[in-house]
Amino acid sequence: MKVLAIVPAYNEEASIAAVVEALGRVRPPLDVVVVDDGSSDATAEVARAAGARVLSLPFNLGIGGAVQTGYLYARDNGYDVAVQVDGDGQHDPAEIPNLLAPLSEGTAEVVGGSRFLGRRSTYRASVARRLGIFYFAWVLSALFRRSVTDPTSGFRAANRRAIELFADEYPTDYPEVDSLVLLWRNGLRSLEVPVEMASRQGGQSSISWPRAVYYMIKVTLSIGVHLLRAPRGGS
Repeated sequence: MKVLAIVPAYNEEASIAAVVEALGRVRPPLDVVVVDDGSSDATAEVARAAGARVLSLPFNLGIGGAVQTGYLYARDNGYDVAVQVDGDGQHDPAEIPNLLAPLSEGTAEVVGGSRFLGRRSTYRASVARRLGIFYFAWVLSALFRRSVTDPTSGFRAANRRAIELFADEYPTDYPEVDSLVLLWRNGLRSLEVPVEMASRQGGQSSISWPRAVYYMIKVTLSIGVHLLRAPRGGS
């Protein structure tokens, strides 16, 4: 498979070099593109020096816009698989083969790494963040009629069908949950595999109590909108 690692990054100069270097140690080898989302620091320069291809956006689009830029690049350059990896050092590239295995077996179009599946996790998050994770795990488990444990994970691998869908349409704000609903509405399968994640290696999380409440309300409304819309190519 021709595999691309998509690394959205906004002001991650403290951690991005280590992320790119760790991706360079993944076997079989993969290509790395860092999408610099209008950073005001040296994220782009540091990533380029570490060996990544860098796509610099002229201003900050947010995580959804940055990730979709990566999927557009993957689609237009003929990649079979795209792996999303955060630029803050939380995701361990050594786990990537675990994400790729179900794609090779044809059991899913998207495979997400779960911090809460199948083993005792050492991951620690704020109460506000955990509340959002568990709330949306409950919502999507009820909607999909199967267990979903980590719907906000940004560590995931997508096959060619999912790449093409996400290149054409990707949620712009807090996209992880919305994108799972988008897959489901278009008949694409997603599943989870257990992974370990670390705490942030640099930068600062934006999730506070007010933002967590805003996030839950906004994404819940967005899910409702998705359910009212026709699937891609439908009527």
